[in-house]
Amino acid sequence: MTDPTPRRAPAGAAVLREDVTEAIRAAVFEELAAVGFARMSIEGIARRAGVGKTAVYRRWKSKLALVLDLVGAFAAQGLPAPATGSLHGDVRALLQVASHALRHPVASQVIPDLLVEAARQPEIAEAVTAALLDGQRGVMSQVVREAVARGELPEGTDPGRALDLVVGPLYWRLVVVRTPLPQGYVDDLARSAVAALKA
Repeated sequence: MTDPTPRRAPAGAAVLREDVTEAIRAAVFEELAAVGFARMSIEGIARRAGVGKTAVYRRWKSKLALVLDLVGAFAAQGLPAPATGSLHGDVRALLQVASHALRHPVASQVIPDLLVEAARQPEIAEAVTAALLDGQRGVMSQVVREAVARGELPEGTDPGRALDLVVGPLYWRLVVVRTPLPQGYVDDLARSAVAALKA
């Protein structure tokens, strides 16, 4: 016989509020941008999120676990694959999305710092690879596949090489050298990348 009495959560069980979790995640991005991973602390994150340290530790055991979770969540969102009907249109659309993301004030501070930490900590390296590379590889594979089907690219075109040609210069300029994009840069890069892929 089924007991109609509703079950109560065990005494002391933590109910994690989603709004608090999201506030903490937002605070991590802001704290990373402000002080970097090495100087970032759970205390600083909690203060910025307006919560107690226990609220952070209830969800993540360390700042590394917190950052890995955040980067993993970013990777899971993925990039939308463009469907403009032409290789040039798809490449240009990818570059527009990527340039917008990389110029975001928070991303422009967080990504370089995470790349530095990735050289020191394998766990961060794996998460950063998944967030920054794996998703873009999947999108570029689809772009190349559709371009081959339309006859714009030859069979056997390597999506990895295509990704290097398309977004490599953008990463170099915005993440490494950190110089602003001149007017028309995205259009020029899209034309150059498509020409190189067809060569």
